[in-house]
Amino acid sequence: MKLQFSKITLLVIFTAHLISCDAVKRVSENEHLLTNNTVLVNGKKDQTETINNLLYQEPNSKIPIIGTPLRLHIYNLARPNKDSLFDVWLDKNPKRKERLTKRLSKKQLDKLKESSLGFNNWLRKTGEAPVIVSEDKAIKSVKRLEAYYINNGWFDVGATYNINKNENKRADVEYHVETGTPFSLDTISEKIKSPIVDSIYQKTKKNTVIKSHDQYRSSNFAQERERISNELRNSGVYHFNQDYITFEMDTIGTHKKVNIEVQIQNRAVRTQDSVKRVPFDIYKIKDVNIITDYTFENRNKPFQDSIIYEGYKIFGYNKIKYRPKALTDAIFITPNTIFKDSDRTLTYRHINELRTFKYPNIEYIENEDNTLTDTIRLTPLKKFSLSFSADASTSNIQKIGFSLNPSLMITNVFRGAETLEFSIIGAIGASVDKNNINDPFFDINEIGADLKLTIPRFFFPFNTEKIIPKYMSPSTRISLATTSQTNIGLDKQTFTGIFNYNWQPSAKVTNSLNVFNIQYVRNLNIENYFRIYDNSFDVLNQIAKDINYIDEDTKLNIPNSDNSVNEADLFISDVLNNNTSLNTTDDDYKSVSSINERKQRLTENNLILSSSFSLTNDERTNLFDEDFSIFRFKLELAGNLLSSASDLIGLKKNTDNRYELFNVAYSQFVKTELDYVKHWSLGKKNIIAARSYFGIAIPYGNSNNIPFSKSFFAGGANDNRAWTAYRLGPGSSESSNEYNEANLKLALSVEQRFNIFGKLNGAVFVDAGNIWNVLDDVTNENATFSNFNSLKDIAVGSGFGLRYDFSFFIFRFDIGFKTYDPSYQDQNRWFNDYNFSNAVYNIGINYPF
Repeated sequence: MKLQFSKITLLVIFTAHLISCDAVKRVSENEHLLTNNTVLVNGKKDQTETINNLLYQEPNSKIPIIGTPLRLHIYNLARPNKDSLFDVWLDKNPKRKERLTKRLSKKQLDKLKESSLGFNNWLRKTGEAPVIVSEDKAIKSVKRLEAYYINNGWFDVGATYNINKNENKRADVEYHVETGTPFSLDTISEKIKSPIVDSIYQKTKKNTVIKSHDQYRSSNFAQERERISNELRNSGVYHFNQDYITFEMDTIGTHKKVNIEVQIQNRAVRTQDSVKRVPFDIYKIKDVNIITDYTFENRNKPFQDSIIYEGYKIFGYNKIKYRPKALTDAIFITPNTIFKDSDRTLTYRHINELRTFKYPNIEYIENEDNTLTDTIRLTPLKKFSLSFSADASTSNIQKIGFSLNPSLMITNVFRGAETLEFSIIGAIGASVDKNNINDPFFDINEIGADLKLTIPRFFFPFNTEKIIPKYMSPSTRISLATTSQTNIGLDKQTFTGIFNYNWQPSAKVTNSLNVFNIQYVRNLNIENYFRIYDNSFDVLNQIAKDINYIDEDTKLNIPNSDNSVNEADLFISDVLNNNTSLNTTDDDYKSVSSINERKQRLTENNLILSSSFSLTNDERTNLFDEDFSIFRFKLELAGNLLSSASDLIGLKKNTDNRYELFNVAYSQFVKTELDYVKHWSLGKKNIIAARSYFGIAIPYGNSNNIPFSKSFFAGGANDNRAWTAYRLGPGSSESSNEYNEANLKLALSVEQRFNIFGKLNGAVFVDAGNIWNVLDDVTNENATFSNFNSLKDIAVGSGFGLRYDFSFFIFRFDIGFKTYDPSYQDQNRWFNDYNFSNAVYNIGINYPF
C-alpha cells in the first residue's frame, strides 16, 4: 500500500511539473507569464471582482476548484507556424509536390492545406494565448484604479505598481493604492430657469439620489440626472432630456466637503440661423388616433370605417374588426391628459401581449397650441396560423417513441383580441417491457386534444379594473383537454378543465388564480396492474412460495384477458382475510397489506375539483442577469366545494364511507409548495446556484391519501441526480416499487457552474432531499415522517457535469454519485455506492434550476 502511494505521489509531482513547464512553452526568453495580480488598498488585499475588472491584464483563466489554466495548455498544443511547416513538407520532396500537383488542382491543393491547418487553428482559437506581463498595461491599470477611486470620492488617491519577475519566466504584479479621506456632499442647491420645471423638481426632490453627508459618487449623479428627466417627462414636459441637467461642484476650502448646485437650463429651440432659450411647457394629449389595419401599401389610402370611443378615434382602411374596448384597454395614452413617457412604454408592452398585432408604431405630432396628437398604427397578424412539431424520445419505459403535435391559433375570435388555440397530439412508442408478448412492436399509443381560449382581460360579471388595474395585464384562460393512453401503465383516459386568471402587480411579480381546475382520470385495465408493477408481483409471489400457498416451481397467475382469474388478487384477499398462515404481526402480512393499499390507490379513478393560487417573484433584470433570486409559492385546495354540497345534492357514500359523484370518490386535500432559487455571480462566468424546495399535501375529509398525479417524487435530472426519477424514498424504506411517491418533500441543491472554454461549461453539485408519507394512511414507519429525527433520512448525492451552450438551448450531461443513502437503515450510509458502476447518468435540456 505504501509503495502504491509513493508511485501515485511521484506521478502527481511529475504531472504537475510537466504542466508547469508546458505553461511557459510559448513565452519568449525576455518575456514573463503573468501568474497573479495583487491589489493592496491602504495595505489590505482587495480581491473583489469590481477591482479586478479595472486591471488591463489578468492571468490566464483557470478552471475553478482544479485551478488549471486549461485554455492556455490547449493553445500551447498548437504549432505556431503550421502553414509554413506545410509548405516545407510539400517542398521537401520534389516528387511529392509534382505528384500532388498533377493529381490535384490548385484549389484542391489549397483545400488539403486548409484541412491540415484546421485542427491546429481550432486549438489556437479554442485556447488562450499566454498573458505576457506588460509595463504599459500596468501603468494604464494604475490610472484606471485612480480614476475609479476619484469617481467614488477619494480625490486624493495615489496608486503605484511593482512587477516581481521570477527566473522561471513567470511574474506577478502588485498594485498599491492609498485612498486618503473620502469627500462627502455638503450643501445642495438648485438653479432652475423654467418655473414649471422648478415646481415639479421641488415636489419630487424628496426622491433624490444625491443627499447631504453621503460620500461623493459619480454614479449617483448619473442616476439623479436620469431620475429628474424621468420625473419631468412623466409630468408633461415633452421636450425635456438629460442634456439640460448639469451639476456645478465646489471643493475649494471646504475641508473634504463638496457643495453641489443642480442646474437645469431652459429649452433650446433651434431656428434656421440661431438657437434661442425658452421656458419649458407642459404638453397635453389632444387626440389619440388608432389605425387598426395599417400596412405600408395602405398608408395613402382613405379610411373606410371609423369609431369614436371614450375620446379615442379609431380608423380602419377596411371595416373595423375589433371591439373598441379591446383596443383601448391595451392603450395607456389617454386623450385630454398630460403627456407621460411611461404611458408609451406601457402601451407597447400591452399591445404585444395581445398576440394579435405586430410590433406597433406610436408617433407623437406637436400641435401649435402646445398639445400632442398621438397616432398608433397597428398591423394585424394573420387570422389563422398553423404550427407543427415532431419529437423522438426514449426513456426507461420506452425503447423509442415518436409524436406529432399540430396546432392552430386563431386571433381575434370574438372581436375582443382573444386568441383561440387548438392542438392535438398523436404518439406511438415501443415499450421496454411488453404487457403482452403478442402485442406489436409499437404497443404504446396516445391521442389527445387541447383547446385553450385566452382573453386579454378578466372575464367577470362586473368591472374589476378598480381591483386589478389594466397596467397589471389581467387575462383569463379557459382550457379543455382530453387524452387517451393505451399500454402506458394501466391505460387511462383523462379529462381536464381549467378556468384561470393571471395578472402582474409589478414587473417582477406574477400572480395566477385557478378559480377551478377539474381533473378526471379513468383507469381502463386495472387487471393489468401486476404485469406493470412486476416488482410488487415478485414480492407477492415469493411470500406465496414461502408459506406454501403455491408450489416452489409455480407462479401466481396474472390474467391475459378479462375472463382470466388474477391469482395475485386472490392471494391478497386470502392474506388480509386471515385465510393463510400469516397473521397481522408478521412482516410478510404487512408487506402484502402495503402492496394492496398501493394497488387500490393507483388503480382507483380520480375526480379532483380544486382551486389554487400561485405567486412568482422573479428578481432577474434581463436574460443575461446571473445574480438574482426567484421565489415561487403555490396553495391548492381540493374537494371543499363538493364536500359542502354533498348533503345538499344528495351524494351517497361508498363502502369506504366516502362520498361519490358519478360513481367516483372525489379527492379532498390541501397542498402547498415553496420554491426558492438564488444565483450568485462570482465573475468570469463563474456562478453559484442554489435551490431549496418544500412541498406537502395533506388529505382530509373525503380522502385518506393523495392521488398519484398530485403526489411528490424524488430523483431525476432536475432533482437529486444520484437517483433516477421515482427511485428515491420514501424515507429510509428499501422500496422495490417502480414508482415511489409520497405527500411530503424536501429538496436542497447547490451547484457551482464555470466555463471550461468557448461554449463548453462545467459544474460540480451537491443534491440533498427525500420524500415521506405524513398524515395519510401509510403505516410503514420507515416511509413516514414522524418527527425531526426523520431528517436523518435525507439522501445526499454529489457529482459533476458538462453543459454545452447552443444559444437557443443548453445540452446538459450530469453524473450523480450516491453519497449518503438512507436505504442502508442499520449500516453506515456514507459512500457505500460511491463509484461509476452505481452512478446515475443524466441527460437534460437547460439548467436544473
